[in-house]
Amino acid sequence: MTGWILLGVVAGVLLWVAASYNGLVSLRVRSEGAWSDMDVQLKRRYDLIPNLVETVKGYAGHEQKVFEQVTEARSRAMQARDPKAKEGAESVLAGTLKSLFAVAENYPQLRASENFQGLQKALAEIEEALQAARRYYNAVVRDYNTKITVLPDVFVARFAGFGPKEFFQLESKEQAQVPKVSFS
Repeated sequence: MTGWILLGVVAGVLLWVAASYNGLVSLRVRSEGAWSDMDVQLKRRYDLIPNLVETVKGYAGHEQKVFEQVTEARSRAMQARDPKAKEGAESVLAGTLKSLFAVAENYPQLRASENFQGLQKALAEIEEALQAARRYYNAVVRDYNTKITVLPDVFVARFAGFGPKEFFQLESKEQAQVPKVSFS
């Protein structure tokens, strides 16, 4: 009888370890998928930026310094891979995009351009999708980081090598806002 009880306890512990491990793997995969989704939105924005620069350049060609800053910031943001590197690069990119739109404000013909208005609308849609992707990624990372630190899952997480993941955060409330892209 004692052998059966011991066998039942061992089987129960093994089932719990397997369930805990599978839960951790599931959250890790979800966090990687969420990061990939966010990366897709970032790439959409990166692809739109050259069109914005060229459109503004057509009306304000003498603003070369702003165009170079936007292009350089875009390049750095595209090269950043982990959340911390992306945070800094995205912060710089957001600032340069604000400069680009500040230049555009000085050109009423540009603001009235159908092409520029379409690009503004596309950027606003991308920014909304990016915010949603960022919220989802951070929620999954929160769940994952919680699971690897609470008892009894912490034992399985440590044994199996699950480490914490970084949140994707903006550095200030100003940067957390969607850039204003309407000049109407």
